[in-house]
Amino acid sequence: MARRALTTTATALTIAASFLLTGCGGGDDSSSGDIKGADTGAGSPSASASTSTASSDVKRPVITLPSSFKLTFENWTSGDGEERAVLNDAREELRAGYAAIIANDPDSKAVAFYDTEGVIRQTKKWIKSYTDKNVTVIGALPAFDPKVTMASTGDGASLTYCTDESQAKTKNRKTGEVLGNPAGTDPEVAYVVSLAKSAQGVWQNTSVSSKRGGCSK
Repeated sequence: MARRALTTTATALTIAASFLLTGCGGGDDSSSGDIKGADTGAGSPSASASTSTASSDVKRPVITLPSSFKLTFENWTSGDGEERAVLNDAREELRAGYAAIIANDPDSKAVAFYDTEGVIRQTKKWIKSYTDKNVTVIGALPAFDPKVTMASTGDGASLTYCTDESQAKTKNRKTGEVLGNPAGTDPEVAYVVSLAKSAQGVWQNTSVSSKRGGCSK
């Protein structure tokens, strides 16, 4: 379920014997099929709206995620206001991606809001790796251990975090078949995200890379 690296040539994701929850990114991804931070599931009722606490006055998209897919963010905060803004927007980008998968909407405007032009195409490929196969995501996916490093210029940042895919799964919309990662797969995935602050004050993803394993919880 992990997202694929954005800076490498994307190969077609297969949801055959395994279920992919891997995220988009700008580096090497050690696994071919994984799950990345999920906060949504198939269906529309019982969805909870996201709450943005970013300091910018920009009107951010309202992202809803159904109860069938629980995406949680452990200790996803900071005493520093700018770091907190980075965490908030990075969180919403991840939520937007999974919401797009669940809504079967590769052209999600919410995803485009939080991704730069250089990243959006790869994010769309990641989303379509599910939607093209009529697959959605269910279960639970915690994102934890976030660390933000601010650029000296103030308009760039790096974020690292981990996800635990133990309880995250894919579900075929037509057949109802549910799949998880193959037996023996390390459920934890480490991510490195680069972000840039837009003229409107939104922290947008410029690259994302993922590597299976290497997390501690």
